[in-house]
Amino acid sequence: MSDKRACALSRAATWIDVLELQKHPEGGWYREIYRASEQIPVSGLPSRFDGERAFCTSIYFLLAGDEFSALHRIRQDELWHFYDGDGLTVHVITPDGVYSEKKLGRNPERGDSLMHVVETGHWFGASVSADGFALVGCTVAPGFDFADFELPSGDELLALYPHHEALIRRLTR
Repeated sequence: MSDKRACALSRAATWIDVLELQKHPEGGWYREIYRASEQIPVSGLPSRFDGERAFCTSIYFLLAGDEFSALHRIRQDELWHFYDGDGLTVHVITPDGVYSEKKLGRNPERGDSLMHVVETGHWFGASVSADGFALVGCTVAPGFDFADFELPSGDELLALYPHHEALIRRLTR
């Protein structure tokens, strides 16, 4: 194992311990850190929601080494905020099949941004370099509920977007 990889994995392990992160179903590590106490009634939400939601929620999310956030989508916009590490790539496929990626990190000279918004209904996942890690925050409004979370198989996404086969095979389980 390279010194850089060992250092990154050690720093990631420290954050996992200090922030009391747990495994996330899409991959990586997370912990909810904020859930608004007030709720939006279902009558005040778009029809894609089946119940009330908190005004807003926020989590810590960490990826390290070969870990990835599998392609998924939710019914809300999701804001990604960079905190620490070597940077992260958010991979996005729009409903009409257009692919883009956004680099989060602290190096604007390399095209990094501190924040990125994934719009409602877009498929998205994330990855880090094999020798790195990234600690980010994700904020969702209206608040996140696992009822709003879709984690498709690779075959399901390939049926929709066969032209993105390499990405789909890399970022699905």
